[in-house]
Amino acid sequence: MPAVLFHSKNDSPEDWEAGLAKFIPNLDFRVWPDVGDPSEIEFALIWALPPGSLKQMDNLQCICSLGQGVDHIFNDTEIPEKTKIMRLVDPWMAQAMSEWILLNVLRFHRQGIEYEQFEREKKWHVLPPPETSDCKVGILGLGELGSDAAKKIASLGFDVAGWSKSPKDIKNVKSFSGDNQLEYFLNRTDILCCLLPLTPETDGILSSKTLSQLPRGAYIINAGRGRHIVDEDLLKAIDSGQISGAALDVFHEEPLPEVHPYWTHPKVRVWPHVSAQSNAGSAAKQVADAITKVFGGKEPDNLINRKNQY
Repeated sequence: MPAVLFHSKNDSPEDWEAGLAKFIPNLDFRVWPDVGDPSEIEFALIWALPPGSLKQMDNLQCICSLGQGVDHIFNDTEIPEKTKIMRLVDPWMAQAMSEWILLNVLRFHRQGIEYEQFEREKKWHVLPPPETSDCKVGILGLGELGSDAAKKIASLGFDVAGWSKSPKDIKNVKSFSGDNQLEYFLNRTDILCCLLPLTPETDGILSSKTLSQLPRGAYIINAGRGRHIVDEDLLKAIDSGQISGAALDVFHEEPLPEVHPYWTHPKVRVWPHVSAQSNAGSAAKQVADAITKVFGGKEPDNLINRKNQY
């Protein structure tokens, strides 16, 4: 019987093996680096496997990312062209991501940052209340996660817009698309939430140029990838007052090095990449279905476009 290879620094192999066993009893489940005969591996369920680890697996039919993003897979330039690549599309993950985005949108909008400072200083001080309908939230990336977050934010009465490669039709969400509409999108955005896939086109998209196109005092929320942000440019923009602050869940290097200035900057909130963790309990059925299809010579769902890298 063909085998499945598993690798993740954060996810429990025991949880995934048990979850998949509910749907595929006696599954040959192997945990990296205990590969066994590499020719028997036909399906890989991975996150951030060291590049070059798959090149000996001549019969590898499909790689499934343990998350929505697949940029970590493309770090390996030796994956055969015949190997399909898919991502998880898990409603649980979409809900978790929307909760994290909403938490940080509301913390900024409802002046939580200021009130937290008043509390530390033991000051009983009341600020003028914010008007939700006047607050313009922008979502960079309107895929499964971005679309869900946009809809949930809009349901609270915020003025919501999204930017994506191609136009989207989402109720109560204004759609901007393409390079020629990015500046217009940024110009109207008070709270910018990045949920883009990481591709060569989006690497470093939040730089001094784009940050300067936001209204002065805008707030940044990033749960896409760390490389979407040019760290030095964001810190300069915050220190100059162009950007009010940032809530960040993803970084160029993870774990974030102890010496990184984000840790000690008073206007940056650091999260350890927990906005939408993979969940074996909710996603095992989808992965089991994909494994069954691949072992049966069929294409699984949620395949990505290798040219676009998403």
